[in-house]
Amino acid sequence: QSPNKPTVPQEKIRPLTSLDHPQSPFYDPEGGSIKLVARVVIERIARKGEQCNIVPDNIDDIVADLAPEEKEEDDTPETCIYSNWSPWSACSSSTCEKGKRMRQRMLKAQLDLSVPCPDTQDFQPCMGPGCSDEDGSTCMMSDWITWSPCSVSCGMGTRSRERYVKQFPEDGSMCKVPTEETEKCIVNEECSPSSCLVTEWGEWDECSASCGTGMKRRHRMIKMTPADGSMCKAETTEAEKCMMPECHTIPCLLSPWSEWSDCSVTCGKGMRTRQRMLKSAAELGDCNEELEQAEKCMLPECPIDCELTEWSQWSECNTSCGKGHMIRTRMIKIEPQFGGTACPETVQRTKCRVRKCLRGPGMEKRRWKEAREKRRSEQAKKNIDSEQYPVCRLKPWTAWTECSTLCGGGIQERYMMVKKRSKSTQFTSCKDKKELRACNVHPC
Repeated sequence: QSPNKPTVPQEKIRPLTSLDHPQSPFYDPEGGSIKLVARVVIERIARKGEQCNIVPDNIDDIVADLAPEEKEEDDTPETCIYSNWSPWSACSSSTCEKGKRMRQRMLKAQLDLSVPCPDTQDFQPCMGPGCSDEDGSTCMMSDWITWSPCSVSCGMGTRSRERYVKQFPEDGSMCKVPTEETEKCIVNEECSPSSCLVTEWGEWDECSASCGTGMKRRHRMIKMTPADGSMCKAETTEAEKCMMPECHTIPCLLSPWSEWSDCSVTCGKGMRTRQRMLKSAAELGDCNEELEQAEKCMLPECPIDCELTEWSQWSECNTSCGKGHMIRTRMIKIEPQFGGTACPETVQRTKCRVRKCLRGPGMEKRRWKEAREKRRSEQAKKNIDSEQYPVCRLKPWTAWTECSTLCGGGIQERYMMVKKRSKSTQFTSCKDKKELRACNVHPC
């Protein structure tokens, strides 16, 4: 909260005091020493990827390599050359019962084979965290975070899990409880052509949060896709939680919520919103409270208009002579709902006129007689033509199909199929025939 302004002229760097500035968090009008707020400890765990006979980068590394290790008397023969001991593993017991912990080293060279070299592993009794002073009894540790995915998608790899120190010892000593565990893992022990090769995981990205709990990610690349052409199922991105220092936020000063806005639609389902304003000054810190809210809203259903099919073809005239009528129909595809446009007519009629009807019983008999003789003469002509030319023969009319609707006007169809088609060019018009007629014309 102290002013973040440069001093003019620039002052020399000096220790902080409790009388520097009234807005300083360390300010004390009576003076005195500054109270301890936090302790920062930096510890190098290991240098990954070390190789033999590599010249250190700087003098600090040389001094670190030459510094004698704090250990008991070493009775290792001079003819046995080992690497340094690894850090102690976690105790095999997570409770206050006795367990074991292990450290190991690697035998680099044995100059005299007649002299046996000691074991490369060392074990030591131990108890779970918080059970003995030696293991950092006053360290309060979090629970283990779940194991990470295996580092490989095929074969043997490693996985790890972490925990963090919830509270350091009150005497200011270091916590010796391990915060990370690593173990081997096997995925698809017998790698098949469907396996893919991936690179090692890259370094973790920075934590997504500057304080509190956040997420961090790391990535790897696909080196070779499966030989059988299938998709590579190996994960290329990995994420886990990360803990940052506790957030110290200043309460946000907010205005009351505004009234809900009108629904975004005039009918059916929509959204509405409301807002509020940030009243506190920006320099007091970021405010994480939401300033806008949205929720669903429901209005009466939108009207649905009637939808119809196209008109059918006109039916035949309903009389064989004189005046009559023809019918055509159409079907309802979607019924009107919620006040939509009603359906228009689905049946239409139109007048039709066939040849005049002959009046009188004598005339009627004469007309039927003439028609019968005409049919006989036409049949005789066809028989004569059939002797000279191949004929076009048709099957009898099929039965009428069922009506397409139960009411409101529908359509029936029947067909006359070609039985024998002539190959002569004189009978190219020999085709199947189709007839339509109206049915169920009564209103629904």
